[in-house]
Amino acid sequence: MNSNEINKLLEPINSFLQCNTPKQWVEKAKKHENLDIVLLDHLVCELKAAQSAMFLIRKYAVDKDSGDALLEWLKPFEALIYKREGDWRNLSDKNKLSKSMIPKSDTLYGQDLINKMVMLIKEELHHFYQVLEIMDEYGIEYRSITPCRYAKGMLRHVKSYEPDALVDKLIIGAYIEARSCERFAKLAPHVDKRLGDFYISLLRSEARHYQDYLLLAQEISEFDITERINFFGGIEADLITSADEDFKFHSGVPTLS
Repeated sequence: MNSNEINKLLEPINSFLQCNTPKQWVEKAKKHENLDIVLLDHLVCELKAAQSAMFLIRKYAVDKDSGDALLEWLKPFEALIYKREGDWRNLSDKNKLSKSMIPKSDTLYGQDLINKMVMLIKEELHHFYQVLEIMDEYGIEYRSITPCRYAKGMLRHVKSYEPDALVDKLIIGAYIEARSCERFAKLAPHVDKRLGDFYISLLRSEARHYQDYLLLAQEISEFDITERINFFGGIEADLITSADEDFKFHSGVPTLS
């Protein structure tokens, strides 16, 4: 992807986000001694994105049996992270979903939700495997890390009734994907070619994911979602630009050097 393609792809994302990543975050993230936490948190974020998409399918679009069948898809990936079970090298063979496992929905928007979220899960799990490959190349071993405040800081503002709660969750998903895309682009010039090329390769899918989330949110909402987009945009921007003691991929301004 050349610079013109990258800029064209980032233009709508930068317009969507209400702030740029602060330079203090980029300065800390590009330091070699922080590479392990950046990659570890990136790894966990890919799995969480897949889990969040799976949650939406199971809660809003399918029956219990279909949802349980889909859950089997994630189990080897979750076992590696939460139980330290399995060999990560075998995970590339686990990211396959037969058509018989893909449920159908009889709800008004359910099938579109399923179609978009299944594609997203496949891509996030593929990225999860790619991060593990890079960690192996760089000699970084997986270890547990604490979750950052970012997603929780937005989720606490989700409405308590449907379909507004689902719409809010989809808007939050859009912000997470868009911010990820923006940060990959910010980091790419400051890391080695192997990692920089990987970050650039993620831009297309992350950009598409944020658009898919927004399209679903407007499709499901009974009203125009612009006001809610702006509302969560303000919360997201505050989380990104305010001081943050916990340095992670989606953290705010680092308080320590």
